[in-house]
Amino acid sequence: MAERPEDLNLPNAVITRIIKEALPDGVNVSKEARRAISQAASVFVLYATSCANNFAMKAKRKTLNAGDVLAAMEEMEFERFMEPLREALEVYKKGQKGKKEVSEQKRKDKEKKTDSENDKSRDEEEEEEHMDEEPEAENEVEEEEVEN
Repeated sequence: MAERPEDLNLPNAVITRIIKEALPDGVNVSKEARRAISQAASVFVLYATSCANNFAMKAKRKTLNAGDVLAAMEEMEFERFMEPLREALEVYKKGQKGKKEVSEQKRKDKEKKTDSENDKSRDEEEEEEHMDEEPEAENEVEEEEVEN
């Protein structure tokens, strides 16, 4: 848990960005107002998390999931945010799926590259072995000729 109350606040840069995106151009927000919004957002996040945690505990789980958060939003009477939240969650899932597919493809490509490099190294080693064997065979032929 947080040791100081300030540790529970969201980063100022994040709050400032959210405020700028929410308001029309040309609207200024005082430091005091940003601080108040930041504290309100932190309280909201903590309350939503607590409610979601209650749903997880009822289900005998220690991990909160999206369903818990959606149920918490409904319990907190924020039904009008449910649909935008579901849509944002869907976009997030699609983005994660895309990242996972890209990561999997990179891993496969890396494995192929490593396998081809290993095959190349084996081929080179075999060539070296053959080169080492050929002089021995030539030496044997030369020894036989010398004996004759």
